Amino acid sequence: MEFQLFPMDRSHLAAVAAIEQACFSHPWSESMLAEALYDDAASFIVAQNGEGTVLGYAGLHVVLDEGYIDNVAVLPEYRRLGVADALLGAFARFGEAHLAFLTLEVRPSNAAAIALYEKHGFVQEGRRKDYYTDPREDALLLTRRFSRP
Repeated sequence: MEFQLFPMDRSHLAAVAAIEQACFSHPWSESMLAEALYDDAASFIVAQNGEGTVLGYAGLHVVLDEGYIDNVAVLPEYRRLGVADALLGAFARFGEAHLAFLTLEVRPSNAAAIALYEKHGFVQEGRRKDYYTDPREDALLLTRRFSRP
């Protein structure tokens, strides 16, 4: 499947909110996404096919030389087609050029996401007890460190 990555803008908000609804038990609302979109410390990208359908998105917050990946989400019908890999790869390349590390949380039960993060060099550096609800579950704290000159 062919798709391209684009910086997220207001025109993507409804589609990204729908992805949130499809993927998360506590999704961000369209207004929360709009607020985050205009946060100077944040960057959001979308994967869009040739017909204009938003297949997935990812968000990153940066403070100084530290990056925190908020979400990587892909509509269920477009999973396993390289969309999340491309989104995460874009942030990993940014991290290599500009950051000391990238970090994120993931459910231990989300084996597919963990495999993707490990493919991109993330390793477990911690665990947050009872971080998630619906269902209640710990979060694995995964980090990728970059060598800085």
